[in-house]
Amino acid sequence: MTVRPRLAAIRFGYGLRLGEAPPADPDAWLEAQIARPGPPPAPITSRQAILARAGHIVLRNERNRQGEARNTELRTVVERAAGPLSDRSPLSELVRTGYEDWAARRLTSAEPFRERLVDFWANHFNASRRGGALGMLPPAMEHEAIRPHVTGRFADMLVAVSTHAAMLIYLNNNNSAGPNSRVGMARGTGLNENLAREILELHTLSPAGGYTQRDVQEFAKILSGWRVVADEEPFGVVWREAAHEPGPKFLLGRQFEEGRDSLEAALRFLASRPATYRHLAVKMARHFVADDPPPDSVRAVEAALSRSDGNLGEAARALVRLPAAWDPPLAKLRTPQDFVIASGRAIGLPPDRAEFLITGMTGLNQRPWGAPQPNGWPDTAAAWSVPEGLMRRVDFAYNLAGRFAVSDLWAVTEAALGPLARAETVAAMRVAGSVRDAATLLFGSPEFMRR
Repeated sequence: MTVRPRLAAIRFGYGLRLGEAPPADPDAWLEAQIARPGPPPAPITSRQAILARAGHIVLRNERNRQGEARNTELRTVVERAAGPLSDRSPLSELVRTGYEDWAARRLTSAEPFRERLVDFWANHFNASRRGGALGMLPPAMEHEAIRPHVTGRFADMLVAVSTHAAMLIYLNNNNSAGPNSRVGMARGTGLNENLAREILELHTLSPAGGYTQRDVQEFAKILSGWRVVADEEPFGVVWREAAHEPGPKFLLGRQFEEGRDSLEAALRFLASRPATYRHLAVKMARHFVADDPPPDSVRAVEAALSRSDGNLGEAARALVRLPAAWDPPLAKLRTPQDFVIASGRAIGLPPDRAEFLITGMTGLNQRPWGAPQPNGWPDTAAAWSVPEGLMRRVDFAYNLAGRFAVSDLWAVTEAALGPLARAETVAAMRVAGSVRDAATLLFGSPEFMRR
């Protein structure tokens, strides 16, 4: 019996859901997910997130009786745009909706490979909620800037992400002004280089791309002027000429003239650099193939990006055609996020209980939109295979099996691993003291921990 159909669901997705049959033609199944047009509707938009954050500030200030005159003005502005504020913070409602939608979508998706691609690119362009000002902008960025381009061109995704409110706030471009701009000279403020540096270091070239500190400074000048308006219309991203550094800028030897259009031109220039394609290929191969990806696998993905002008769908197709992506099976340690989602799918967790997954990921230190640094969550076993982390996985499995009764243990086993379950694991499950203990042994087994 071939394990390829099963491995397609595990290696490129989150595993099968209870009662779901493995794909009869795994290659066609994966291809259909790459080719599918259009993203699903966005449950949270940037405007909603910004208004919810503003409403939260209004209610918080009223409770603490801070800045009453200014706060009354802000309440008027928010209510004019979004309607009356209730006593309950609109942000807390949006937070609950955002997390539950995120978990339920992955728990029930019939296109898990596409969801995994979304997760990969959202982690590549990490914008965490660790900053209070971000509110629920990171999930809005996933829907507005990541999903529409997940199998499109990298340049389009890069432009969408770099000019999204979540990224502009997360990496402090709101605090940046050209030193010779009208705003800069009036306020005595200067450039904030964070966004420029991370786009060059993390999102495009990587340090191997050969950029210099001068390039970072010049790119920060190009980025100056892009702001997020959070206390008046349009409650979103604007370009302020008054904060933009005047004059030409020179990035990697290329000249960019001043003005709004210079940023998109610079981003598309960076997106198409050979060093960028190489960097993306390494990360994609590391995520889907191996912690230390074979050089020929990296070259194959890099070549697909290069010949297609950065088409991410072609890069995904190159990935699934790699022999190393299929053999050996179960070679990559699942991250806590993947482990929790796969467990929930296999046990048949209902979508209206998807919040249990968020609780599990929080306990395993990988809460959605919670990565502590701009480089996102790590993607190698060394970061997640510490003894405490693995014991917490077993605790989660025990709690899951106890909270949601397992009516058919062997149907769960079939969904979780099928023919990939080791004889030793099955034998231990047969003599376990209870169904709950047997399910814990299944989800805590070495083979289920991997994909």
